Amino acid sequence: MQTEPLFVAFSTQKGGMGKTAVTVLTASYLHYVLGYRVAVLDCDFPQHSIVKERKRDEGMIIRKGYFSRMAFEMYSTGGRKAYRVKDSRAEKAIEDAQEMIAASEKAYDVIFFDLPGTLNSKGVVNTLATMDYIFTPVSADRFVLESTLQYALMLNENIISMGRGRLKHLYLFWNMIDGREKTPLYEAYENAIEELGLSIMKTGLPNSVRFRKEMSEDKNSIFRSTLFPADRNLLKGSNIDELSNEICEILRLKKDGKE
Repeated sequence: MQTEPLFVAFSTQKGGMGKTAVTVLTASYLHYVLGYRVAVLDCDFPQHSIVKERKRDEGMIIRKGYFSRMAFEMYSTGGRKAYRVKDSRAEKAIEDAQEMIAASEKAYDVIFFDLPGTLNSKGVVNTLATMDYIFTPVSADRFVLESTLQYALMLNENIISMGRGRLKHLYLFWNMIDGREKTPLYEAYENAIEELGLSIMKTGLPNSVRFRKEMSEDKNSIFRSTLFPADRNLLKGSNIDELSNEICEILRLKKDGKE
């Protein structure tokens, strides 16, 4: 039985690939829907986008009655309390994670790390080596693909293959899939990826504006939030549920996540 939490990062050196959004959406789905106990360490200094998002979410509950009632109903009926979001830096990430684990009364299943998008940032490589798994978003754009493959190969050859650190595996997954792009294009890319000895996940995410939408003053429906699960209607077609379930299979999380 798993006694220590798994360390997981959505990581890429290519900006604009949605790693922060996917971190929030996956963490929220695992925690609020599947019942696993997660935490998020926001190490993307100085932006700390997830920490800021948590503060905006909390402010929305205070300002908007609909979300206030929703939070009261969820928590008063035994729903999941909010998972912890903590700011950190790449060079202090593991130390902060260990302090978080030691201070918690209940064991975490997964701790997600949102890391800077450049390997030149202090402490990033060492922290990546301490992850159990890395999930890397990639798009079918040739320049993005080339850059991401170089990044994945560097980690695979210098950390995973050499047994430096605890990193077990890196998985690529398609993000921002354009429905107009033809399937043979992705099949050709996937064949090339496999020939390089890299792994790509079965589930990909579509290119949709919903991934960039946070809790809003003028709307009641929720898709991306650190405090609530995604609305079921908005979840349809996003593939976040399928991606999260595939990640759970890879992580071999126990089935009885719910407390």
